[in-house]
Amino acid sequence: MGKEFKEFIMRGNVVDMAVGIVIGAAFGKIVTSFVEDILMPPIGLLLGRVDFSNLFLSLSGKSYDTLAAAKAAGAATLNYGVFLNTVINFLTLASAIFLLIRQINRLRREPAPAPAAPATKECSYCLSTVPIKATRCAHCTSELRTA
Repeated sequence: MGKEFKEFIMRGNVVDMAVGIVIGAAFGKIVTSFVEDILMPPIGLLLGRVDFSNLFLSLSGKSYDTLAAAKAAGAATLNYGVFLNTVINFLTLASAIFLLIRQINRLRREPAPAPAAPATKECSYCLSTVPIKATRCAHCTSELRTA
């Protein structure tokens, strides 16, 4: 069983998948930082100095200045600003992955195959189709000239 497990782990697909997951998690952190630290502050500024991570609705009816204050008080909240940040994170990550995969697919495309050499030719006397290597026409028995 140990040998079989070792073969399973060392199989190329498992190792590739593990590397992909680790790189994906690190890339996700980069995208999260990009959205929260670079993309959202200018958008919040354009919308009147709004910090999206502090947009929430208190379900208890009490008013709180920040989401942290509401959580510290134990209030139930709908955190739609945090949700908006998460949606923008996802869309940014999905766009980046789409562009990356699109570029990889462009590089992987195989060149178009060369056109195949013709297998037949036309008899210059009766205009019938004959094999390319034929020296006489099977229809009119004329001797065919080679090109």
